[in-house]
Amino acid sequence: MYDVRPARADDLPSLAAIENAGLALFEEALGDLTGDVLASPAPSGAERASQPGFLLVAGDPPVGFAHVLHIEGGAHLEQVSVLPAAGRRGVGAALVRAAMAEAGRRGLAEITLCTYADLPWNGPFYSRLGFTEVEPTGHLRLLRDRERELGLDRHGRRAAMRAPVAVLQDAGRADPPVE
Repeated sequence: MYDVRPARADDLPSLAAIENAGLALFEEALGDLTGDVLASPAPSGAERASQPGFLLVAGDPPVGFAHVLHIEGGAHLEQVSVLPAAGRRGVGAALVRAAMAEAGRRGLAEITLCTYADLPWNGPFYSRLGFTEVEPTGHLRLLRDRERELGLDRHGRRAAMRAPVAVLQDAGRADPPVE
């Protein structure tokens, strides 16, 4: 198993390649995505790190990452990506659980996300980890509106999801995540 830890500056250059490697999985399920927004190059790790929130990685060097944004005083799971070669080994679940725990350490009571409702590694995966579908309001409504504008809905039903997290007293950390 891969240890999940806060991203370090030297991890950032590998994050886009991890995310981009997942395109084949989407094309297998959805067909050719040439020219589609889903096939757009991933943001760089540095770009992700510049946004308010935190980045976690699994492995050293990383084989997966979770990017959580701070939006409207809450946590939003923006992206979880795992290299296909490390897939189906619990890496994604470990990253999501660690993201939920970190959100709790930061005093956030819930974490949200938007995903494809019916792709097995999307909606059903997150449901198994405690997320439930919700009617999008606030930041989730804005995110879903943007997804519709980008054309993501043409590939299947999109869902806004939310999970409660245990709010923990500051547990401290020896190694603060890249912010």
